[in-house]
Amino acid sequence: MTNEITYNYTLHLADNALILAQRNSEWCGHGPVLEQDIAITNISLDLIGQARSLYQYAAELINGSGSPASEGKQAASEDTLAYLRDSREYKNCLLAEQPNGDWAQTILRQFFFSTYQFLLYQRLQQSPDATLAAIAEKSLKEVTYHVRWSSEWVIRLGDGTEESHDRLLNALDELWMFTGELFMPAGYELEAAKAGIGVDVSTLKTEWEQRVNEIFAEATIPTSGREGGWMQSGGKEGVHTEQLGFILAELQSMQRAYPGSEW
Repeated sequence: MTNEITYNYTLHLADNALILAQRNSEWCGHGPVLEQDIAITNISLDLIGQARSLYQYAAELINGSGSPASEGKQAASEDTLAYLRDSREYKNCLLAEQPNGDWAQTILRQFFFSTYQFLLYQRLQQSPDATLAAIAEKSLKEVTYHVRWSSEWVIRLGDGTEESHDRLLNALDELWMFTGELFMPAGYELEAAKAGIGVDVSTLKTEWEQRVNEIFAEATIPTSGREGGWMQSGGKEGVHTEQLGFILAELQSMQRAYPGSEW
């Protein structure tokens, strides 16, 4: 039972990282300037590295007792978990799959998610699950940079020109409704937290809001008027927007066309 709880929890963390990495990778070769093109691509690679570590651990868990392999089916691997699941099997938050939009929307999505991920990995370092704790510790070093980079861009855009300020406000209108789900624990998150393995994400909300509001204040973005708004949810339980289908169609195309192919 503990393995199943840890598996679902780990898969959720991996899916978040993979889907956001895939979204960010769409900027490769299209960034506003070369330096930032490289920066967003490197963030994508960081997230893919996190996803790989988490998928590898999830595969170890599911390949244990009662594994598919013992029933004559293909054993799980990082590749099968990334490439051979359908959209309803993915547990990523809806925020991660939202379209890039313009540069301001991409930046704000990264800022919201990285701030959340930073707080999550800080807590997850204390997990009694040694593998999850080690992944969190290693990933936190990368996420610290992601937070700093995206924060600086939020301030630059918000406190820049009239157009950049308006674009950030438009991005806020598009993305805010997806932030609440970050702090709505799914059943497997509650089970993982109860077992002491994972983090109760509802406890991260206050500090996340404080950190976001501090950056918004520097960016001259209003920090009031969003309280009590309706929030989208469902991604953690496999209910996604149509955007995930488009992402997976591209992400999984090679493996679907040539089953079993390897790098």
